[in-house]
Amino acid sequence: MAINSIGQDSSVYGDYTQTTTVEDKTSLSNDDFMTLLLAELQYQDPTEPTDTEAILTQTSQLASLESSDKTNQALEDLAASLESSNDFSTIAAIGKTADLGSNAISIDKGGSSTFEMYFPSDIEQGNVEITDVDGNIIQTIDVGTNPSGVYQFTWDGTTTQGEQAEGGLYYASASYTDTAGNSQTTRLGTYPIESVRFDGGQTLLKLGSSYVPLENVTEVY
Repeated sequence: MAINSIGQDSSVYGDYTQTTTVEDKTSLSNDDFMTLLLAELQYQDPTEPTDTEAILTQTSQLASLESSDKTNQALEDLAASLESSNDFSTIAAIGKTADLGSNAISIDKGGSSTFEMYFPSDIEQGNVEITDVDGNIIQTIDVGTNPSGVYQFTWDGTTTQGEQAEGGLYYASASYTDTAGNSQTTRLGTYPIESVRFDGGQTLLKLGSSYVPLENVTEVY
């Protein structure tokens, strides 16, 4: 026969589990403060009653405590409201252009690099230009004739001389002519904001085919 923790037949009474909840008393609330004040008045020595000034001081402290609690709660509510408002105000940025502040790409020697670039105007003809840190053109990639939009390119790591470029940082930009015959430029790192997503307290912007954290954006225009 199985016996539970208080000596009963567990097949009849089942297991007995007692749960004790311990109330947090590490700090005093307004009610605690008032209880202490009333207890002090109730048990004071009739021959030496509590000084009126002391009672007023304690009452004033209670009022200050209550006011402080309400102020803190109001500030917490305000902060939560502002955070929510800031999140949803980001939606107004949809359709604008976000700048990530850099057009750098990295490549390992013998490897390749794939990236996306936004063309705000229809493309008649033009080239993506890969340059080194000194601004020298290392390689060009034909962009073809295409409507405006975000396009993906892959640089195979070779130079215009057919050699393998050294591993490191390079920069991608484009010079092109639009269908009206006007000269245009664009660069890696600027994209239209297509949508906004909120995920785990983080605000993400859809730029090209990727979602980018809002804090990575240096400018919106």
